[in-house]
Amino acid sequence: MLKTLLTSTGSSRPEWTRPRWAAALILALGLAATGAARAETILVFGDSLSAAHNMPTDKGWVHLLQQRLGDKDKVINASISGETTSGGLERLPKALEQFDPDIVLLELGGNDGLRGLPPAQIQSRLDKMIQLIQNHPARVGLLGIMVPPNYGQNYSTAFKNIYPTLAEKYALPLEPFMLDGVALDDDLMQDDAIHPNARAQPKVLDNVWSVVDELLSLPPASKSS
Repeated sequence: MLKTLLTSTGSSRPEWTRPRWAAALILALGLAATGAARAETILVFGDSLSAAHNMPTDKGWVHLLQQRLGDKDKVINASISGETTSGGLERLPKALEQFDPDIVLLELGGNDGLRGLPPAQIQSRLDKMIQLIQNHPARVGLLGIMVPPNYGQNYSTAFKNIYPTLAEKYALPLEPFMLDGVALDDDLMQDDAIHPNARAQPKVLDNVWSVVDELLSLPPASKSS
């Protein structure tokens, strides 16, 4: 095919330009092939909202994400039910070393909020995790959550603001509330009114997808050899 393209340019083009044109075409084709072959390892680092709590793993949004992406990209779920920002900060370095991700979806803070921990403390731990991920280096996206309104407006607002504040500080893709359109729908929530059920998982994935899509469009982080 390349030979046909090179020999069908006509005699009006000066002979000296053909090698340069051919080299440019070969370079472009090579770059396109490299981009098409690019595969990503995506690490989901969260709590029960990402750990398929009380349902088969293959029903959870993380498994559905792998299905949507297909076989080229690899999704690893390092989420643990009950995880807090304190526990996440402690185990994150080992997870980064073990899985060497290109992308990390950071979904933590909900359990801290349910325990009424100070928002400033939660934000500080998430901030440290973001720095660890970027220094790995990998690209990071934030998946936000909110606490129920019975915690009081001041606390609820301060907690909600954690995620956009960090996203702005580090210019990160953000889903402000990953349970948007789910949390207030009894048909999509488990009996505890905290965890989404299996029917809700495709909607959760749709909420998260914009963050994943944006991260996949960004250039890879430069890793030292």
